[in-house]
Amino acid sequence: MRAQAKPADGFPEPDSDAHTWTGKARNWLLRKLPPDKLLPGDQPSYVMSWAYVFGMGAVASLVWIITSGVVLGLNGPQWYHVSSLGRFVNSSHLWSVELFFIFLVVHLWLKFWMAAWRGGRVLTWITGMLSFVVSIVAAFTGYLLQTNFDSQWIAFEAKDALNSVGVGAWFNVANVGQIFVWHVTLLPLAVGAVVVLHVLLVRVHGVVPPLEAAVGDAQLRDNGTESSNPREPGQPVASAAPRTSADPKDAAL
Repeated sequence: MRAQAKPADGFPEPDSDAHTWTGKARNWLLRKLPPDKLLPGDQPSYVMSWAYVFGMGAVASLVWIITSGVVLGLNGPQWYHVSSLGRFVNSSHLWSVELFFIFLVVHLWLKFWMAAWRGGRVLTWITGMLSFVVSIVAAFTGYLLQTNFDSQWIAFEAKDALNSVGVGAWFNVANVGQIFVWHVTLLPLAVGAVVVLHVLLVRVHGVVPPLEAAVGDAQLRDNGTESSNPREPGQPVASAAPRTSADPKDAAL
């Protein structure tokens, strides 16, 4: 067994002699997500736009949703129905959900109009949409766990709808214990896993540039450089490799 080689920047390099599954998995991770991509030291200048804020706003809201949800689950319905502190945490849980969906919907619409699936980012787009769909189901089960008249009314109206499509026996929204497991355990794990995968894919492929960017997002994905050369409407996106032309016009750009 030989020592792992390290380049000048201190980051480990993939080991070509790896023969175990753990070594091969480590090499795959280092190729797909090296440390400078996982935790980059800087970002392209266009990330300063408000269009790139709402995704992180949704993540921040999700963190508080999970934190406040853990507190509510540990203390139980009597605490958040009777205690003033419990009502405050319960309300903050609700409003963080509202903010989460506001940020998420704005984020999805902005990325749709930016064609954020460009440059090999199709899976990034799909995981973003999937997180939205799973979050809707998680929010629905949350309404069923309010343990008040509203949740009872919502549960039995929803049960009629689910029975009409033949899934009411499997997904029984009138069963508080079953809905508690869905809302507190299964769905948060699903949302968290999809969001983590989404963020990792953003790190792998880089932040999608605006449509008017000159150099294609493949360049950002491959070598992390950004372009200061604006592209005219209708002009095809340039290749991933930086241009090295001696033309004075190019130098002026």
